[in-house]
Amino acid sequence: MKDQECVDFLRRVLPRQSMRWPGFKKVRNQVCKRVQRRIHQLQLHDARAYLEYLETHPDEWLTLNQYCQITISRFNRDKHVFMTLEQSVLPNLARIALHNKKNRLSCWSVGCASGEEPYTLTLLWHFKLQRCFPALEFCVLATDTNQHALHRAEQACYPPSSLKELPDAWRSNAFDFDGIHYCLHPQYRQQVTFLDQDIRDGLPEETFNLILCRNLVFTYFDDTLQKTILNHLWDKLDDGGVLVIGAHETLPAGYTGFILEAKCIYKKSNK
Repeated sequence: MKDQECVDFLRRVLPRQSMRWPGFKKVRNQVCKRVQRRIHQLQLHDARAYLEYLETHPDEWLTLNQYCQITISRFNRDKHVFMTLEQSVLPNLARIALHNKKNRLSCWSVGCASGEEPYTLTLLWHFKLQRCFPALEFCVLATDTNQHALHRAEQACYPPSSLKELPDAWRSNAFDFDGIHYCLHPQYRQQVTFLDQDIRDGLPEETFNLILCRNLVFTYFDDTLQKTILNHLWDKLDDGGVLVIGAHETLPAGYTGFILEAKCIYKKSNK
């Protein structure tokens, strides 16, 4: 499939899935290769024939939706974000929790892919903050819709390239290397719970002190869906909680002015 043919195809189909073309410009090659494979599987001639197939086979939209989900994940991705979490956000949240006589700090990683982000959080807490707040339990709920990625997350074994931005001490102390993969020790995995859930269709029952929703909603979804999900995320934040978005993301129109240091958005207490 030629690039322009794929671009035209994506411009046609993405709005039907509440997605937006600008978010796919840099990753379109990955999506196009998947679509081309699907066209061959269905023994169709080209993208135009696939469009016609989609119109006559509504269930195929679910398959196409899976092909449009891009996974780019590694430990400590956007280091300055995790530095801000370490130096100010998490300590502040911990103090708020203790002030409110809570014994638990709860986080949610939205679109967790194969687990690098939630595991980075648990490593950060263990190596940098746990000794300062020994009375607090730290736990992370990690959600995604890619079952293959969730399986990898539960196995917690990664190629060296996924860990290249981690501090050397964390890598050597928290992982075993088998010559091919680095596998995370069980003690750092116990704090993370993985759940197959689509942010567009469902939400966790509990509320959270910290929500990381990076490089998903505010990159790939259209403006209307962004606003809907942002309101849901806000409802899932405890008073004084923090929402973190991607380093290159912005909030939809009408929500500007709330982003502070490293894309962290603070929910003021209503009390």
